[in-house]
Amino acid sequence: MSHLQDPKTPVPKALPDIHSDFFSSFATRRKIISTLGLASTALCASSVSASAGWFRNRKDDVPVVQVRSASGSKPSKQTGGFPEEWVRLQGRNLPSYANYINSLKLKNISAQDVINAHAKERGGVWNSLPPRQWWTRMGYTLRVVDRVSTAMNVPVEEIVSAYRNPSYNARCSGARTGSYHQANVAVDVKFGTSARNVTHAARSLRDRGLFKGGIGGYGSFTHIDTRGTNVNW
Repeated sequence: MSHLQDPKTPVPKALPDIHSDFFSSFATRRKIISTLGLASTALCASSVSASAGWFRNRKDDVPVVQVRSASGSKPSKQTGGFPEEWVRLQGRNLPSYANYINSLKLKNISAQDVINAHAKERGGVWNSLPPRQWWTRMGYTLRVVDRVSTAMNVPVEEIVSAYRNPSYNARCSGARTGSYHQANVAVDVKFGTSARNVTHAARSLRDRGLFKGGIGGYGSFTHIDTRGTNVNW
């Protein structure tokens, strides 16, 4: 899948103004990923490439995104309808994970949206929830996606991909080595507008201080991650 070139066009004027007081300073989390060792693992084509060394013993920082919650209706806290085999494999972690996502109090994303991205099978191999000690990493990224949705006044249609475990990634065709999805800091997301509009809006928010991370536009979805450094494709 070819990358879109980084457009220089500003965010459309239809987007509501975003004041700087929405953006807080970043805290850090140490040791983002010290145990993966994934140099030989294949990743889905939408993944962001990173050097294999990033996954081994590097003391990276993950930004903590703190955004003021907006008023309005909240996503449903109800979850269900997942494949029975997948639910069985998750054990007791599933209700706890749903409770964690609900605790984020996101305006435009539900726990159902996020869990659907995990409850997938490819080549006879199931994806899974992320390791429990990594759950909070995704919270930072989801807050960014939620803020993008609010800024555009456009709903989130689907979280296409979030965390992807090594076995699941190895079954993806056109895979790449190294992905921030495996660090649980990246999502591929569809909104109710073109991916080009989403990349413009997300980059505008990022450039005004909301977060530091990668943003990539694809044909039908946008990749957003909170890796701690700004990258476009």
